[in-house]
Amino acid sequence: MSIASIIRERRSIHEFNDKPVDRSLVLRLLDDAVWAPNHGLREPWRFIYAEGEGKSKLVNGLMTILDKTKLKGATDEQKQKFLNHLNNVPAYLIVVMPEDPRPAIWEEDLEAVSCLIQNFQLLGWEEGIGMLWHTGDYIYNKKFRELAGVNPGEKIVGVLRLGYFDEAPKARPRTAAEELFTVLN
Repeated sequence: MSIASIIRERRSIHEFNDKPVDRSLVLRLLDDAVWAPNHGLREPWRFIYAEGEGKSKLVNGLMTILDKTKLKGATDEQKQKFLNHLNNVPAYLIVVMPEDPRPAIWEEDLEAVSCLIQNFQLLGWEEGIGMLWHTGDYIYNKKFRELAGVNPGEKIVGVLRLGYFDEAPKARPRTAAEELFTVLN
């Protein structure tokens, strides 16, 4: 596949099949994804991977947190459905960056980590792995951060849900670049 094809075909995947994701493949993809542009070669990223029992602890902890916020008022059936949905994700990759107190450095680092995540998504798609880049309110929750092993002074840039899938959603239209293109004379 061409790079353009992968960019156009990649989709956010919400439903995964039960095929496990090999950790060595994730590491291989990350080894390529780290070639993202990053200012001063600071490489402002760190990865926390959750599969198996670690994933179960993460999901159960998240459910406890969400039960007090997002799921407050939900029925037991709705909560169980959401728990099943989270448990059906084969693996989670949490991507974090240091929170530099200098705004320009902080922004450059966030941009670099975002490029890395996009690289990782495209590389995964080429291998048949789908992802959902998630950034819900829970990423700021102290208990979730502790449970996930996020250090003080680090920002969660994304919780990536990843796994193999049976069907990709159809693409939604995009605005042509020409409509958003300005030429300065």
